[in-house]
Amino acid sequence: MAGMECRVLSIQSHVVRGYVGNKSATFPLQVLGFEVDSINSVQFSNHTGYAHWKGQVLKADELNVLYEGIKLNKVNHYDYILTGYSRDTSFLMTVVDIIQELKAANPSLVYVCDPVMGDHGAMYVPEELLPVYRDKVVPLADILTPNQFEAELLTGRKIVTTDDALEAMKQLHKMGPKTVVLTSTDLPSSQGDQYLVALGSQKTVKPDGTMSIVKIRMDIPKMDAVFVGTGDLFAALLLAWTHHHPKDLKAACEKTVSVMHHVIKRTITYANEKAGPGKRPSPAQLEMRMVQSKSDIENPDIVVEAKILQKS
Repeated sequence: MAGMECRVLSIQSHVVRGYVGNKSATFPLQVLGFEVDSINSVQFSNHTGYAHWKGQVLKADELNVLYEGIKLNKVNHYDYILTGYSRDTSFLMTVVDIIQELKAANPSLVYVCDPVMGDHGAMYVPEELLPVYRDKVVPLADILTPNQFEAELLTGRKIVTTDDALEAMKQLHKMGPKTVVLTSTDLPSSQGDQYLVALGSQKTVKPDGTMSIVKIRMDIPKMDAVFVGTGDLFAALLLAWTHHHPKDLKAACEKTVSVMHHVIKRTITYANEKAGPGKRPSPAQLEMRMVQSKSDIENPDIVVEAKILQKS
């Protein structure tokens, strides 16, 4: 792909103010050299963690109309598709149709899916989305970025130990995706409770046709604040870094997590400064410092090292 233009279709939410969904994904992808075509699944004034929010939701037929326009002009060739939060079954089914059509047109297209359904044991999308993700969306995905709870929902198995998590990733591979990253888990870290454990597993085909698999573990320093849009940023960065390191999950994850760390650290520092001593920062103050992190996005200092658990 070197020298070739690389184009991403990103179907996510849009906010006027702040960084979630497409606002979280577009800038980093552009900075890392990708052309980004975005379809905004919602257009809100800001994310829903603020006291007030207003806006519009794109319906399934409206999504179809936009895609139809792209198709009529014969500019529907994509190298990547990225999807995140969706709360409507018919919308998600339309996304599935579009992905199938784009994959038929370009068999080497890579679909990066963040199956956003919930966290810490609670679903924040309607339950009827689960079978759509499990039976229709995940089988089309090449790269999947669930958190622990989403992995449990998709596989129907509880994750208590690292072995449980590795089994769940194995099961997710069987469902379709060749790369699976559990972006956050409740597994204990060997480095203490100030660290969060993430796991990754990647299957690649060797030149002789045999399968090789690599599994990694990362212990990521926890940050003391609630951020919105970080999952969207993670999926976009993983898309970019796996493109630059297609057969090296360790490097791709280290760069992804390190960028996240720098962005979040810069954001916390700024938010605390703005809020003043002893005050909790507001949602507006905690918006990610994205533009200010441009050089970290392009060339991150590696602050988290991934440990290889298995390589074959």
